[in-house]
Amino acid sequence: MNLSSDHLAIRTTCAYCGVGCGVQATPKGDGTATISGDTLHPANRGRLCVKGSALGETLGLEGRLLYPQVRGEDGLRRVSWDAALDQVAGQWRSIIAEHGPQAVALYVSGQLLTEDYYVANKLMKGYVGSANIDTNSRLCMSSAVAGYKRAFGEDLVPLCYDDLELADLVVLVGSNTAWCHPILFQRILKAKEQRPEMKLVVIDPRRTATCELADLHLPVKAGTDVWLFNGLLSYLARIGAMDPAFVEQHTNGLTAALETANIDCADPAAVARICRIDPALLLEFYELFAATAKTITAYSMGVNQSSAGTDKVNAIINCHLIGGRIGQPGMGPFSITGQPNAMGGREVGGLANMLAAHMDLENADHRDVVQTFWDAPVMADSGGLKAVDLFKAIEDGSIKAVWVIATNPVVSMPDADQVRRALSRCELVVASDIMQDTDTNAYADVLLPALGWGEKDGTVTNSERRISRQRAFLPAPGEALPDWKILSLFAQRMGYSGFDFRSAHGVFAEHARLSGFRNTSADVPRMFDISGLAGLNAREYDDLEPTQWPVRRLPSGQLEVEERLFVDRQFAHADGKARFVPTAARAPVNAVSEDFPLVLNTGRVRDQWHTMTRTGKAPTLADHTAESFVDIHPQDALLHGVREGELARISSEWGAMVARVQHGGGIPRGSVFIPIHWNNQTASDARVGALVNPEVDPVSGEPEFKHTPVRIEQFRVNWHGFILSRSSKALDSVAHWTRIQGRSFNRYELAGRNVIKDYSGWARTLLGVHDAEADWLEYEDRTAGVYRAVHIVDDRIEQCIFLSPRQDMPSRAWLASLFSKEVLSEIDRVGLLVGMPVEKGADAGPTVCSCFGVGRNTICQSIVEKDLKTVQEVTACLKAGGNCGSCVPEIKKILVQTRVEAAEEKL
Repeated sequence: MNLSSDHLAIRTTCAYCGVGCGVQATPKGDGTATISGDTLHPANRGRLCVKGSALGETLGLEGRLLYPQVRGEDGLRRVSWDAALDQVAGQWRSIIAEHGPQAVALYVSGQLLTEDYYVANKLMKGYVGSANIDTNSRLCMSSAVAGYKRAFGEDLVPLCYDDLELADLVVLVGSNTAWCHPILFQRILKAKEQRPEMKLVVIDPRRTATCELADLHLPVKAGTDVWLFNGLLSYLARIGAMDPAFVEQHTNGLTAALETANIDCADPAAVARICRIDPALLLEFYELFAATAKTITAYSMGVNQSSAGTDKVNAIINCHLIGGRIGQPGMGPFSITGQPNAMGGREVGGLANMLAAHMDLENADHRDVVQTFWDAPVMADSGGLKAVDLFKAIEDGSIKAVWVIATNPVVSMPDADQVRRALSRCELVVASDIMQDTDTNAYADVLLPALGWGEKDGTVTNSERRISRQRAFLPAPGEALPDWKILSLFAQRMGYSGFDFRSAHGVFAEHARLSGFRNTSADVPRMFDISGLAGLNAREYDDLEPTQWPVRRLPSGQLEVEERLFVDRQFAHADGKARFVPTAARAPVNAVSEDFPLVLNTGRVRDQWHTMTRTGKAPTLADHTAESFVDIHPQDALLHGVREGELARISSEWGAMVARVQHGGGIPRGSVFIPIHWNNQTASDARVGALVNPEVDPVSGEPEFKHTPVRIEQFRVNWHGFILSRSSKALDSVAHWTRIQGRSFNRYELAGRNVIKDYSGWARTLLGVHDAEADWLEYEDRTAGVYRAVHIVDDRIEQCIFLSPRQDMPSRAWLASLFSKEVLSEIDRVGLLVGMPVEKGADAGPTVCSCFGVGRNTICQSIVEKDLKTVQEVTACLKAGGNCGSCVPEIKKILVQTRVEAAEEKL
């Protein structure tokens, strides 16, 4: 592949969720690329969600970390790679010599490619001799791993995406699939259109966008999933909806699992009371599940992120095992992973309690296999510290050095202020990253520049076990290196052999060979086996098509690939049988109290990703949800004295933050929802991780992100405002701010507690306009507390500021459109002073469809003027909803509201 070509499309894989969509990137020669879906990739067949479609907007080098840096008394200074790695290796050697290998740690990420992950684990577990390497995947899918291992004997996802289209019933549990995995959701909806008899059930405490298109929504009380599925297991056994032959021949443990379930879940009415749902809805779900053989239960963070996450997973799996609903098309328990390579990390032992190639760290035979293959001098023989415990050990001084790679734990971890304290006290903090400024990098002693998406080369594995290539289509910027290379150079400085890798292909080949090493001769062969790919040469690796594992090479030389696992009813336990796991229901660890009476639930919004390091750079993704918010039921808001549209302070025993109050219409009484994305680079005080309790699942170690007791109270301010500016602004003097990336400008939402006596002087100082002769338009109504000012340079708008004691102010969308104009017209200047567009239709309103940039006002106007009645008609007219479809539920709501309002006006 010629990276210098301006016309050659490079096939690669998306950088975001676990769907693993294929992408075609066409470099444009200016460091950017045109992005489209790969029609040949079986995961997405050419479709991309809005985040994937906007990847091209994230490729600029603004804010990139481009050179190694070391922190000294005068701050960070640029150094050579040799100097940086020599310093890190020297300190690691000293710490290990004095305190032992358990005093150092790596904290890595599902953003890494499999090759990066492999080298990191080989380094720590086989050469340093410590298993203190954990990953941010601990925060999203480790409960799924533990549940699969308990049930099947190995971390095995038995289905493929095609099964979602073959199922007669799809049950989505704890997953806002329409927003978080939109391409999979569109595949489900398309299958449902073709087969209207297909049913979709959503189990979620919130009424999300996914629920809008479901046949049945069960709004269970947060944390009651085990009761729900234990009740289903008991119901299936009681009515005889079982496969006795399968249970007898291919499973163990049903009696014990049923005894546990029947303790408090034998009566559906009792289950309904515990789950706080209508008994009729519960029975409707139970009856539908019992009557539908081809059922898939797909689950995500709402199941995994719990102190009972592993039991939730096994409670779901139990309900599939009792009816033999596994190993056949259109059926089975399906974990949908959150990150692009969470699965690849699992393959190479990315978690602190795992070994490479799906082998167990606690198993002496497995350790011998890996140590022999690696020719490793020393082997970790016990599990390392999982994420939450790892940062506790850093704070108490047990771990003296930590290397953070491709993740931002000061934002993403629970009890995030504790993580901040830990890093501030750590003897040596190293960070490998693509960005210079992150909340975590602020505490790094050494910063190492890594390659980002579009620059690095390797493989990722998606939720259906499909290995896909991520290919480079941009040159390496500055002195950035791939993570596997950085780690290999470090290992060589530590004096370790076995790290002379010259390419990602070489790392992958070793990984593939290990998967088959002593595998066929083992008493219980490992199902993870990609040894069929071990012999690929560099060209074949480069041309590798998306491939599901296991992949074995037959004596004929042909590759054997399995779409589905357990077709032969053989599982990975020593006796070949699956296990029913008794799952005693228990409540979340921390209960609400008088001081903290509300339950905090966290999650994603439609158009952002993780801590916004990448998506925060894309203007296309900024408009739909511009600020962090707290979604609360109107009655709870009234009870706690907060109002929609205003700011509120939300606090827990662990920390606090500020967000804007909204009534999304889908939150139950007693709960609040806050998104996870905002950080100290994008907002003054919006890290929700600071609130989240650090309780974890005792088996998986996954934190309880979905259930933290909190309180909410008014965040009093004297004024609200916003700034649009072509240059960035320092706003430390403002009580609350959020930064939003626009097209050729930055937008800042503001709120202040100070009393402004001289609006003009204050605004000029804040915006840095010190020239008295500057083209400065302003309007002031001191009585009303309203102020507007616009700074114009060469007849173009340079920046503007709007202030008011009220939150409702002029349309940002209209003002943003003015920044694209080379010359402001007189009518534009008039509009700026009066605070609204003079021309009709100039304000498209808040963005609804990010893919095509269609605003709410445009949709409403078209519905009325053209008498649009369906979502399909809106799409045909405006394109809105015609790409990824994640805005379809919102368009559906707008249709209903607009047509009702129009009808009322006619009366």
